[in-house]
Amino acid sequence: MNAFAPPVTLAGAHVRLEPLRADHHGALVEAVQDGQLWQLWYTAIPTPEGMAAEIERRLELQAKGAMCPFAVVDPATGQAVGMTTYMNIDAGNRRVEIGSTWYRQSVQRTPLNTEAKRLLLAHAFEKLNCIAVEFRTHFFNQQSRRAIERLGAKLDGILRNHQINFHPLGAGALRDTCVYSIITSEWPNVRAHLDFQLKRARPEEPRSC
Repeated sequence: MNAFAPPVTLAGAHVRLEPLRADHHGALVEAVQDGQLWQLWYTAIPTPEGMAAEIERRLELQAKGAMCPFAVVDPATGQAVGMTTYMNIDAGNRRVEIGSTWYRQSVQRTPLNTEAKRLLLAHAFEKLNCIAVEFRTHFFNQQSRRAIERLGAKLDGILRNHQINFHPLGAGALRDTCVYSIITSEWPNVRAHLDFQLKRARPEEPRSC
């Protein structure tokens, strides 16, 4: 475990973030089948068959202190609808990345995602005393880039030829990675913006893309 960012449960009105466990497997398999998310060539989302291995991978990284993984739970159903993490944890410089995030299609673009980010950012800045929180995504993942920018994160730059893509639909392609961040001085305005968005969210808002 990482003493800087140990497992913790974060809860709000629209979402609960629980420390990832092996028994989240069944709900996560069902979640990833909603929209067949693993087919997106510019992401690294586990297949139903690979879900157990992905949970194990994240828990192994947690044991090494490199990751704090969460199951994203819909409090209305009590079921896991996705995954997210604190990753690339840099305790010495008080920095974390929020990443390796995915949600089932039916809860995308709903208050669940906004509140999940609100909870993770608040914990990072107000409890872990981070000086910056980072987000990274594929250059071609326009949906993810727009979502990160809506949070108020700013583009630090693009790491060109950052990684090799191993997805069957884009195997061998070189990934350009967009790096965004929110820094300590920006957090009060970002927090106010997210709180405003959540206040406007209607409970009856349909959970679909």
